[in-house]
Order: sequence, then C-alpha cells, then structure tokens
Amino acid sequence: MANKDQAEGKAKDIGGKLKEEVGDAAGNDDLKHEGQADQAEGKVQKGVGDAEDKLSD
Repeated sequence: MANKDQAEGKAKDIGGKLKEEVGDAAGNDDLKHEGQADQAEGKVQKGVGDAEDKLSD
C-alpha cells in the first residue's frame, strides 16, 4: 500500500507533466519550467516514500 509521500509525490509528478505540456503548447517557458520542477520534486518525494516503505518492512 502506498504511503502519503508516495501518493503525494506521484500526484506532483503527474501535475508537473500536465503543466509542462500546457506550457509547451502555449509557448510559455515559465510554466513549462515550473512543470519540470514540480516533476523533479514529485520524484524526490516519491523516492522518500519508497525508502520509508522499505524501512518499515
């Protein structure tokens, strides 16, 4: 079962991908870069959740 960090990290990653695509389609580099940053943050948070999950096993 996914823990809070895994779920929130995945949600940030998906939201970031959406922002990046919208920014790319609209020609808005700021939004595109913000989306990429959100994806990175989400992947880190999910990684923390994965590590917590392994430690609790």
